[in-house]
Amino acid sequence: MSSPIHIYSEIGKLKTVMLHRPGKELENLSPDILNRMLIDDIPYLKIAQEEHDYFAQTLKKQGIHVVYLEDLLAESLVKKETRINFLDKLLEESGIKNNDPLHQLLLEYLLNMPPKLMVKQVIAGIKKSEIKNVEPTLADLAEDPDYPFYMDPMPNVYFTRDQQAAIGNGMTINRMTFRARRRESLFMKTILEHHPDFKDQDIPIWRDRDTHGRIEGGDELILNNHVLAVGISQRTSATAISDLARNLFGHSSFDTILAIKIPHSHAMMHLDTVFTMINYDQFTVNPFILTKSGKIDIYVLQPDGKGDVRITPRNDLLAVLKEYLHLSEIDLIPTGGADPIAAPREQWNDGSNTLAIAPGEVVTYDRNYVSNDLLRKHGILVHEVRSSELSRGRGGPRCMSCPLVREDL
Repeated sequence: MSSPIHIYSEIGKLKTVMLHRPGKELENLSPDILNRMLIDDIPYLKIAQEEHDYFAQTLKKQGIHVVYLEDLLAESLVKKETRINFLDKLLEESGIKNNDPLHQLLLEYLLNMPPKLMVKQVIAGIKKSEIKNVEPTLADLAEDPDYPFYMDPMPNVYFTRDQQAAIGNGMTINRMTFRARRRESLFMKTILEHHPDFKDQDIPIWRDRDTHGRIEGGDELILNNHVLAVGISQRTSATAISDLARNLFGHSSFDTILAIKIPHSHAMMHLDTVFTMINYDQFTVNPFILTKSGKIDIYVLQPDGKGDVRITPRNDLLAVLKEYLHLSEIDLIPTGGADPIAAPREQWNDGSNTLAIAPGEVVTYDRNYVSNDLLRKHGILVHEVRSSELSRGRGGPRCMSCPLVREDL
């Protein structure tokens, strides 16, 4: 297991995880740009950082090696030529074209910083007030002369699950749904190509960020070394799932994808906000994604024996999990105990978004006390982390973590 990427389950003991400690990008939010930034509220940075440090320390206490996205990226940008190429692409994707004089001005501004400071700056965004003596162009005047940023902040980067996701010994570098987050996956692409721990490891890229069709890591669950569950959601398209299947089948140990269709809802934006695996035969689930008889639309993707993918529609979640995971029983643990008030409240605060760090051992937000008590009653070891400010971004412990290495089961 010498590869820096090794993820063949959701529940194998977590060995290495990638996080991002929130920074000034949260202070660069204002109420009138929240929709543009895809975030619901403005976390108080000081407390959000304290909560995130508590989260990281909780993982470290369990022997998990924590690495930070911002450190890996800075260590990938040591060479000036690499920094220039990275910034050229980032500025272009920020809407600042290469032939725009502002492009060169911002490029020089960022290149004058050491790599770690530069990485923090591009995540925080660049306010117009930071750059002196810039004459407004016709484009500036036509767009919005009062808009405060040349380069928008990236307040969602601390949800490191979505921009990329490890599958087996490879990764998906994701084409994200909304423009506000699309630049973020450039970070991992740069790390894999230039970081000394990754660049020579021949890591398969199952889907690149420039591939047609949207997909995000919160919809990708590795149930075992043969079976994935992938959400058909607000953020992941059926087209992208079919493409992922074609790239995985025959080129990896994975031969089955359970594509699960979930509601297009802000409170249920990814599969892992309504369904997570926490033990060999135990799962959290938002009960309201299922009909009263436990049904949900599922499409089973498998090789058709002719080089393409066979798709079989199903609708019984318990039966499908038992069949493809070879289990006789399944324990579905409902968010908020399926209570009509507690369940939607804890769903909104990511009560289903559990991070398994070993079989039957999870990290959850402390505010979801109904769900946490129920997990304990089902024999799960629960590590609670603080969540008053981090939860304002609409993501829980699984959203905030990108596992890179797990032990095999």
